[in-house]
Amino acid sequence: MTTLHGAIPTLRYSAFPTPTGGGNPAGVVLDASALTDADRLGLAAELGYSETAFLEPRGDREYRIRYFSPQAEVDFCGHATVAAAVALADAALGAGELLLHTNVGEIRVSVARAEDGFRATLTTVTPKTAELGSGPLTELIAALGWDIEDLDPDLPTGLAFGGLWHPILWARTRERLATLDYDFAALTALMLREGWGTVSLLSRERADLIHSRNAFPIGGVVEDPATGAAAAALGGFLRANGLLPETGEFRVLQGEDMGQPCLLEVDASGDGGVKVSGTAVRISAVPPSVL
Repeated sequence: MTTLHGAIPTLRYSAFPTPTGGGNPAGVVLDASALTDADRLGLAAELGYSETAFLEPRGDREYRIRYFSPQAEVDFCGHATVAAAVALADAALGAGELLLHTNVGEIRVSVARAEDGFRATLTTVTPKTAELGSGPLTELIAALGWDIEDLDPDLPTGLAFGGLWHPILWARTRERLATLDYDFAALTALMLREGWGTVSLLSRERADLIHSRNAFPIGGVVEDPATGAAAAALGGFLRANGLLPETGEFRVLQGEDMGQPCLLEVDASGDGGVKVSGTAVRISAVPPSVL
């Protein structure tokens, strides 16, 4: 546990690590009931992670949860949700079901014991898709420094929602995806105008294995090493376009090109919310006992 921003107890967890390491760090405050929005934003900025989760107890295994990037509140964040769920399990709650009230609706999380700790599976709100118009698509490609020829002609572009809206772009090659050097200011302005959470840049190795990078300049960082909200949105997008494996399950590898490899397991079978699963490991001391 660290104490930041006026000695507020703050935990640090790394969500969605691979079996050999990596993961995306998130801050977690287990009881933020007394904190103002300014407190939360200040703490998130000090911590510097893409998101920090702030929990407020509502009842038995029930919490209000809000997420702040270093620059603004974010309506939903998958990796910070997994981090918060594992932090609660580590602190006292153990395995079981959680009900989280987010800005986008109720998110249910199932926490189970894993080999070295806990594993969390969140179920998103029902996903949605929409067309990515030619105008925003042209602006997006220009801000990324890509050409239209860099897109995979066999896979559709579009917009996908699993808590936040994300444009979906498929790189023609894995090598194109590995190079990310975009116009930070231009992409920020475009995302704010269009209401996008992150930009999902993807390469499909096979139907059940997808490589991902997620640009996140509106959060004050170049990219997010693991984005559960985007993985869920992608699941809904693949479902809507008939591109899911027969089981409806696939894995997303993200953060590889940042040196922070992350593994997200997605189940988009059925017609309701998408399930995103992963572990989280503590990178701080023992959590406080107050839940």
